[in-house]
Amino acid sequence: MSSQIEEGYEWIKKVFNFMRLSYEKEDSQLIHESIEKAIVFRGTNFWILIFAIFIASVGLNMNSTAVVIGAMLISPLMGPINGIGYSVATYNFDLLKRSLKNYSFAVLGGLSASTIYFYLSPIHAEHSELLSRTSPTIYDVFIAMFGGLAGIVAICSKNKGNVIPGVAIATALMPPLCTAGYGIAEGNMNFFLGAMYLFLINSVFIALAAMLVSQVLKLPKRSFLLSREIKNTNILVGIVILLTVIPSVYLGITLVRKEKFTKAAEEFVTDVANWEGNYLLKDEVNGDMRTIKLAYVGNEIDKTSLKRLQDKAKDKGLGDAKITVEQGFQSGLMESDRDNKKQIERLQSEVVHVRESIQNSESKLDSLSRVPSEGKDILKEINAFLPQIKGCSISSSPYFSLESEKEQHIPSVLLAHDKDISDTEREGIRRWLKQRLKADYVILNFRRL
Repeated sequence: MSSQIEEGYEWIKKVFNFMRLSYEKEDSQLIHESIEKAIVFRGTNFWILIFAIFIASVGLNMNSTAVVIGAMLISPLMGPINGIGYSVATYNFDLLKRSLKNYSFAVLGGLSASTIYFYLSPIHAEHSELLSRTSPTIYDVFIAMFGGLAGIVAICSKNKGNVIPGVAIATALMPPLCTAGYGIAEGNMNFFLGAMYLFLINSVFIALAAMLVSQVLKLPKRSFLLSREIKNTNILVGIVILLTVIPSVYLGITLVRKEKFTKAAEEFVTDVANWEGNYLLKDEVNGDMRTIKLAYVGNEIDKTSLKRLQDKAKDKGLGDAKITVEQGFQSGLMESDRDNKKQIERLQSEVVHVRESIQNSESKLDSLSRVPSEGKDILKEINAFLPQIKGCSISSSPYFSLESEKEQHIPSVLLAHDKDISDTEREGIRRWLKQRLKADYVILNFRRL
């Protein structure tokens, strides 16, 4: 038993040794110099930052994902953020001040440049690339945290590979900053606050990742702190993290509820598109307000029918949804439809026309489908007065005329006989078939057996 425990312990020890970061750890002094160099925005870093800001702004303005990704790749914003986390972990307060100073410079520069660009740009549309940066959730916290961990591990490792570019794309620091600039230029505070919150999430959790990895790797401390000062520092870091996370958790829960509601509402709308003889003309689903508006044309929807509609919504998990049903051409059909009454009337007329066309087509097809089934009866009737008729085939053939665009269907009859049939008999059969099939024309062919 003891040998099995020892074997298990050795196996676990091997696993942890396999996962240890210290095997490929870079020299501590080289790590320090690399992080210290990356926080400064002067010379090359300064111009790269300016170019990245304008590239991101143009990409967001033109709704180009590829351009936005390019701006993420060349942006040097992660430098001072990693510097903040590293300096807190190593108690290097001089480096912390410089990191915060350069970080503030980058933020103000990014906001100013993007605001100027969007203010001067003739395009002011709220594209999807802009909208996607205004509603951060707890999932963005996970992305920033894991992306930051990958980034700082690569910085502290001898084998850096292609990690840094991937982290730059995943954490996406530049787009939300430029989106905030768009919010300022357009006077849209929802855009500004949402984008700045996403930027704050990315910044805080990249810095937190840098701090944690620096502590795990036991990078050398640059100053000595009393236990009370260390405790106060940890409390301050914890408060910042909580203040950043709590709103994102709420927004994440709200997003999940909204997505579930929207999906259920879309399924419900599909199911009630044709409701007891009524045609659904328009629908509006609002996931934020949890409302569903339905506009029907057709028969009047009474209270009983409306109750069945609401029960169906409950079956879809929409019991708390506010469902508004409008019908006919009431002035309150929907706020957005008041100026479209003529269009709605035209649509109703088209619906009626389509229904009539379908009914006529079904009636015609039904009558035509009966023609082939009468072949056996017709054969018996003809054979009674012309015994030489031994076989019969009947079908319906489409007939087109240059004088009319309307398609006609004419019965086509093939009679098989074993003895000769005179012309008089043939003409008699044709007249009889017209009466029998109630048709103005009949295509009649004969085949000798």
